Amino acid sequence: MSLRTRTEGGRTLVHDPIRRRWVVLTPEEGVRQRLLADLAALGYPPGLLAVERGVAFGGKTWRADVVAYGRDQRPALLAECKAPGVAIAQDTFDQLARYNAVLGAGVLVVDNGEARYCCVRDGAGWRFVEAIPAFGAQ
Repeated sequence: MSLRTRTEGGRTLVHDPIRRRWVVLTPEEGVRQRLLADLAALGYPPGLLAVERGVAFGGKTWRADVVAYGRDQRPALLAECKAPGVAIAQDTFDQLARYNAVLGAGVLVVDNGEARYCCVRDGAGWRFVEAIPAFGAQ
């Protein structure tokens, strides 16, 4: 997938089709945009995706990188993106779990552009899967 980019004021910008605006192309933003393209290829409708959605938890407002909603308007997928080279460690999964304590999505994704982990709710627990489920398959 190629990103739509332009240079402005010495900075590279990328067009975010979900936020419908140009944003600075940081390494983390590149990972987020590639994930969004992959979600689109899996049938996730752009109108049901949110980027950097506010999540109130523990008296603070945090921002979830990507939230995909189901047709019922409930969160179906929650993703956390890190820049390439940033290790995906337990604290990354803990961060995702905090957000999901509020959102209640059934699919969790962590991606740093080098590795992508996905787990799905399985009864009362979670199990890792090889790939992100297609839209509606959760």
